[in-house]
Amino acid sequence: MKNSSEKISRDVVAALIWKGEKFMICQRPKHKTRALQWEFVGGKTEKGETKEEALIRECFEELNVNVSVGDVFMEVDHEYPDIFVHLTLFNAVIESGEIKMLEHNDIRWITAEEIPEYEFCPADKEILEKIIRESR
Repeated sequence: MKNSSEKISRDVVAALIWKGEKFMICQRPKHKTRALQWEFVGGKTEKGETKEEALIRECFEELNVNVSVGDVFMEVDHEYPDIFVHLTLFNAVIESGEIKMLEHNDIRWITAEEIPEYEFCPADKEILEKIIRESR
């Protein structure tokens, strides 16, 4: 097994998109790591992209929507067995486009109270705890 210094490190961005009291979650495809776990829409930043540009691109590639990126909701560092991620979750709003599942297995809109019903990617744990705290 590789040690932490040899592990791939990635900057990842994601969107916290609200519709009233509910926010969007997406289920990872069966063929990817952390298969069928739930996450926020987003992905890896590419060379030369700002985090905001990466998030706009990822939302279009994965959901066919154009988003307006707001402020940072939270940043998290998480070490998986295969990768180290620095996740930046932005508040975002869908500006245009019709949501299509181009990447994910499923998409849901859930309330903070429904979070325990879903198996999320471990990197999202602290974020979900903050959403629960702030929804009370």
